[in-house]
Parts: sequence; C-alpha cells; structure tokens
Amino acid sequence: MLNYDVIVIGGGPSGLMAAIAAAEHGAKTMLIEKGKKLGKKLAISGGGRCNVTNRLPQEEVIKHIPGNGKFLYSAFSIFNNYDIIDFFEGMGVTLKEEDHGRMFPKSNSAKSVVDALINKMAELKVEVILNSPVEAIHFDQNEHTVILKENGHKITTKSVVIAVGGKAVPHTGSTGDGYAWAKKAGHTITELYPTEVALKSNEEFIKNKVLQGLSLRDIELSVLNKRNKPIITHRMDMIFTHFGISGPATLRCSQFVVKELMRGREQVTMVLDALPDEHEEKLIQNITKTINDNPKKAFKNTIKGIVPERFLSFILQQNQINDEQKCANISKESIRAIVHNMKNFTFSVYGSLPLEKAFVTGGGISIKEIIPNTMKSKKMRGLYFCGEILDIHGYTGGYNITSALVTGRLAGMNAAQNSNTNW
Repeated sequence: MLNYDVIVIGGGPSGLMAAIAAAEHGAKTMLIEKGKKLGKKLAISGGGRCNVTNRLPQEEVIKHIPGNGKFLYSAFSIFNNYDIIDFFEGMGVTLKEEDHGRMFPKSNSAKSVVDALINKMAELKVEVILNSPVEAIHFDQNEHTVILKENGHKITTKSVVIAVGGKAVPHTGSTGDGYAWAKKAGHTITELYPTEVALKSNEEFIKNKVLQGLSLRDIELSVLNKRNKPIITHRMDMIFTHFGISGPATLRCSQFVVKELMRGREQVTMVLDALPDEHEEKLIQNITKTINDNPKKAFKNTIKGIVPERFLSFILQQNQINDEQKCANISKESIRAIVHNMKNFTFSVYGSLPLEKAFVTGGGISIKEIIPNTMKSKKMRGLYFCGEILDIHGYTGGYNITSALVTGRLAGMNAAQNSNTNW
C-alpha cells in the first residue's frame, strides 16, 4: 500500500498551490486529479489570459469577496494577494496590472501560469496522478485512506487536502464530488446556489428579443429589495440576451438576486441607469433647450447619441414617439418620462441560469467548521479544505482565484506540519 504525508485531491488553483506548499514544507506529497489535465480552471480564467490575483489593498479584496470574505482575514495575515504576486514572479512569471487592479501574466497566456505551477511541483518531487477519480476516503484516528475508482488502489496518508472545487463550470471537473466526503467527515454543507451568473427575465421586450445583443457600456445596475430600496449597485457593462441579461454588471449583481429568490420572492426588480454621470433634472433642462432651439428637426435626431440607438428607439417607442416626430410636438411630460426611463429603466428578473452555467458556486462547506488560519477541519483530524468547495465566493476579477490560492497555501502548509506530528 502506498503511503504519503499529504494527499491533495483536485488539480485546480487551490490544489496546485496546496501541493506546492506541502512539498515546500518537507512533506512527501501526492496530487490526485480525476481529469487528464491540471489547472483547467486557471487555463480558462480571464478569457484564457488567467487573472491570477488582484493588486487592490487587502481591505478592498476582501470587500470584493461578498460571500464570507471576512473569514479570510486570518489567512491574509499569513499569505495574501501581494504574496501571490511575489510567488509567481519568483517562479519567473512576470505579471502586469490592468484595470481595477487585475493582475495578468505579461505573456497574456494562462499556459505560462499553469506551466510554472506544474514545473514547480516537478521540482519539489510532488507525485501527480491524472485520470484518477477518487472512489472514497476512509477517515480514521491514525491515518486516512484514499481509494481510487479505476483500480481500487488504496493510498494512506496522515493529511488529506480536499481541493475539488464546487459545482460551477463542471467541464473543468468541478462536479461537487467533495461534498459527500466532507459530510462523511461530519461537515455541514450550506445550500449551494449559482453566483456570477446570467439572469433570466420574462419581460415582453426580452420575449420579443427587441434588445437582444445590445451592449451598454459603463452603466449602473441595481437590485431592489421588497421595499424597492437598492440592495446593491454595480457600475460596469451589461448586455441584453435572448433570455434576459448578462455581462459584468449582471454577474456582480446576480448573487443578490439569487439570494432574494431563495427567500421566496417570485420576481426581483432591477433598475438600470444608462447615464450614471448625468443628473436627471440637468438632462431634462438640456434636452428642453435643444428642442426649443430646433423646433423643426426630428426629435430623435436631436437627442441621438445620448444612449445607444437601439436603446433610444425602444424608449421612444415606449413613450409613443415615432422617428419623424418634430421637436415642436414633444411635450415637457414626454421629455421628463424619456429621461426618467434612461436613468431608471426598471424591469424584473425571475431566475438565473443553473449552477452548472455559473462562473462561481455560492454555498459549500460551512466556514464555522474550519479553523481560519490553517484551513483545518474542526470535525476531523488531518483533514483540510481549500478553494471553492468552501462557502466563500467573490466577484470575477481575480478575487476567487486569490481566495483559492490563499486557502490552498495555508491548507498545504498546515497539512505538511500536521503529518510531522505524532497523532
């Protein structure tokens, strides 16, 4: 029977980091991956360029992890986003900063990040086995046994690190395998739900596909609570789709919509401000002056360019104004209503795409059952968790990978130290 100090299950960002950290701390380490490739999620992150972390101050990074980000304070005091930058640059992966603090490899290729991690593991003599789904884990007082599906091979270890991801992006191998193992060890799994996901709407303009494919740049999108007060507002781009809305602003708002629906609401109201830098009253005054100065011109032509043309046409239609209507025939009430629509375009959503289509899993192993500065299980000796299997989730922009790499680092380090102590 094979015996290792640390076994890491899962070859995503947190698993790769955990295996490296365990080996650096002197542990005889094995990494088991059920797929035929390591780092699949890293390879597709940031549009294939791999957004490895974010350079914003620690406080800001934690703010961008709305799903239990505060749990990471202890971990960040040991290994944080700046340490991630040093770690990659130390392996020869030069990084560059883009908008909103996002850090990418200078090569613009995720492959350089994945290769650096794989080479580091080889250098540290981490044993890697691919195409090897885990059948079961038997937990015991003295050691744990990992049983492989294919050949029933049994591998014993002092420390197991479970780094198998959540249920989002299943083609990368995240199919929720780890939840059953965690439950067997006595852990609670909080309700799973999609986050960073596109939203569905049954508004007439969505059903009729009037705005399908329309992108709006630098808008503000808000989610309203039952009392019609904003829960969250994000300023980014968005797009109307054949089923609802998508794009960065939508993805960031999505978890707040999903949580409202989980509380029993059938529809959630969203408000789009297409002109966040413009003051409503000032805009009304400017348009009024323009039409007074051009009474014979077509109204649509005088305000062209204020918002994208398809969006403008739709708003004018909603207000019963045709393309030929002259400025002289536009009432003050119409101007007020049109500007209000541009600044407060209100619609309902009733759901999201399923978890399998989401970028990130919400919910997971309850963080109340994890020691925050070691990622050690409070329920089972020699058991560690890291990455998206934990009930921690952030926005896209390098925040989830940061969480995965930080928790992976701590899990691997402490799993190695644990294997050196006598049980």
